[in-house]
Amino acid sequence: MRYRRFRLQDQFREEISSIIQQEIKDPGIGFITVLEVRLTEDLKHAKVLYSVYGSEEEKEKTNEALRRARGYIMHLLGSRVKLRFIPELTFVFDTEQEKRARIEELLHKVKSEMVGDVPED
Repeated sequence: MRYRRFRLQDQFREEISSIIQQEIKDPGIGFITVLEVRLTEDLKHAKVLYSVYGSEEEKEKTNEALRRARGYIMHLLGSRVKLRFIPELTFVFDTEQEKRARIEELLHKVKSEMVGDVPED
């Protein structure tokens, strides 16, 4: 059962990403990446983690557009994924990717400063 859930999570991630990129015509949706889908054990709820490239305003517009399109996305998922019940989708903006990028940036800055302090022979 656990393996099935992991397979479904990957399939949902691919399908939701495809639906958002190709089917949703809302101009409020920015440059979005569906990072992960986490299904509950009973397959009734799915948390869709996504990131948006752009400003805070673009992120907020994308969040609102996803909220509006949630029912339509679930409807299209139902026609593409053969399950008795399609899980209730919850879209969650993933801030972990931004944190990782900031840490990488800081580490790169520290490394370049340290290399700059090394005296030449």
